Amino acid sequence: MRTLADRPEEVPAVFAERFNSGDATALAQVYEDGAVLVPQPGTPVTGPELHAANDRLQKLGVPISVHPRHVYRTGDVALLIVDWVIDGISREGHAVRVEGTATDIARRGSDGRWRYVIDNPFGTRAQRAGAVGVEGF
Repeated sequence: MRTLADRPEEVPAVFAERFNSGDATALAQVYEDGAVLVPQPGTPVTGPELHAANDRLQKLGVPISVHPRHVYRTGDVALLIVDWVIDGISREGHAVRVEGTATDIARRGSDGRWRYVIDNPFGTRAQRAGAVGVEGF
C-alpha cells in the first residue's frame, strides 16, 4: 500500500487507494487528528463520526476514482479541488453511484506527510432537504 503523501497533489490518490483497499485503519491515517469531514452539505463531523461515515461507504465494496482538478499550495497548507465518483454494484447487489467535486484542505504534518484537515466531498453543492450524501448510506 502507498505511503502517506509527500506532496499535496498525492493526497487524493493515497485516499483512493486506501479507501479501495477496504482497510478502515489505513484510510483513517489520511486524516489529521481532529480533521473534519462534511458527509453531506451543512453536516460536518469529526472523530469517530468521520470514520463511521467513511466506513459506511467502504463497506459497500464499490471503488472510488478520483481526478484532481486543482491544487493550490502555500507553505504547509493546500487547497485541493477533486472530482470523484463511487460507481458500481454493492456487495448486496445494488447499483451505487455517488459523485461530487470535493473542496478539501490538506496540511503537511511534522513528519513531512500531507493529510486532510477538511474533507468536503460535495464542495459547494447546496444543502437540500432529503439530499443523500455519505450519511445516507
